[in-house]
Amino acid sequence: MKLDSYWTDSAPAFVPAVHALPAQVDVAIVGGGFTGLSAALALARRGARVAVLEAGSRVAAEASGRNGGHVNNGLAVDYADVAAKVGIDKARAWYRAYDDAVDTVARLVRDEAIDCDFMRHGKLKLATRANQMAALERSAERLLGDGVDTDVEILDAAQVRSEVQSERFHGGLLYKRSGQMHMGRFAHGLAEAAERHGAQIHTGTAVDRIERLGAGHAHRLHTAGGIVTAQQVLLATGATRHGGYGSFGWLRRRIVPIGSFIVVTEPLGAERAQALLAARRTYTTVANIHHYFRLTADHRLVFGGRARFSVSSPQADAASGEILRAGLAETFPQLGAVRLDYCWGGLVDMTQDRLPHAGERDGLYYAMGYSGHGTQMSVHMGERMAAVMDGNAAANPWQDRGWPAIPGHFGPPWFLPAMGLYYSLKDKLA
Repeated sequence: MKLDSYWTDSAPAFVPAVHALPAQVDVAIVGGGFTGLSAALALARRGARVAVLEAGSRVAAEASGRNGGHVNNGLAVDYADVAAKVGIDKARAWYRAYDDAVDTVARLVRDEAIDCDFMRHGKLKLATRANQMAALERSAERLLGDGVDTDVEILDAAQVRSEVQSERFHGGLLYKRSGQMHMGRFAHGLAEAAERHGAQIHTGTAVDRIERLGAGHAHRLHTAGGIVTAQQVLLATGATRHGGYGSFGWLRRRIVPIGSFIVVTEPLGAERAQALLAARRTYTTVANIHHYFRLTADHRLVFGGRARFSVSSPQADAASGEILRAGLAETFPQLGAVRLDYCWGGLVDMTQDRLPHAGERDGLYYAMGYSGHGTQMSVHMGERMAAVMDGNAAANPWQDRGWPAIPGHFGPPWFLPAMGLYYSLKDKLA
């Protein structure tokens, strides 16, 4: 079993064109994940001189390449709860921003001819208990009643069993606008498109310090490879641990990096895979410590979840893989002792309100905090922040939101084990 992401291992590695680190650019983008690459593509299309500065040796190797492969619409938190706090109009706009985000991915895949197995078969949110089913029904009624999503549909237990070969589920809520894709191949195609339109991508270029020049948006970025002066800077780092806390301390205190872990089976064969998940949607269970799963184009089962509240490491990944093996056996016992070919972990950039945050502070633009719903929103926000930096402030669907620091969070998340115990107990008592 490889302790490596299936998405990156089964995709061609993007090798950026060789350029000397530029002394001056119009825009420097810190981070070469989906947000950074999408922004680079959009800005380069406008004729801007763009440099993407990626600390790692490969683009989209962090959260963008270490997720479950879902491209889902819908908020990470309950729409009704959000509407109660901020009002129906704002909650509806935020919900629809996720619809727009899936559309953005679909458009880029089409326009840039990215071969990444993109399909839009929907997401099915599954109830493992009767009371969860009642909550899903209330969610559907509210989404339909407020005119937020007219494409959702409740499926009863028999309907779920007709497409999910498992006895665990009482029914589910179907979000028909959701999709899925091969994350590694999408990243490769997105990076190629950005470079094709004129952006420079520099891997192995960690930004150690950012120095503001005057009162505007110009900054000097200090890297091991040299200094870059940029008229504008976009921080697209997510929960990465590259660069420490230094210039990024304000952001680090507002994001908790929580591990999410995934295993991928050996190829099951077309017939066996089709019998297991006939509709080939993305699937997620209703729980704080939940599971999510889907099939790949080569008929493997991708099965993930927040198996342990810890950051990713080889030891944590391997331990979490065994927990997920047990969850997989409980959900699909008919697979028996199926071989697991891949196991890995990644960091979710969780915010306190579990919603994205994007804007400008002290002359620096930023977009991050996707809280486990980032594959589509990160791509979308790269485009949106490119428009903001071009003068269209209204392009940011998350503008003018307060972002207080998380109490007691000043560095590594020491409180994760306590969080795991709390959410585990909450699930058991629900």
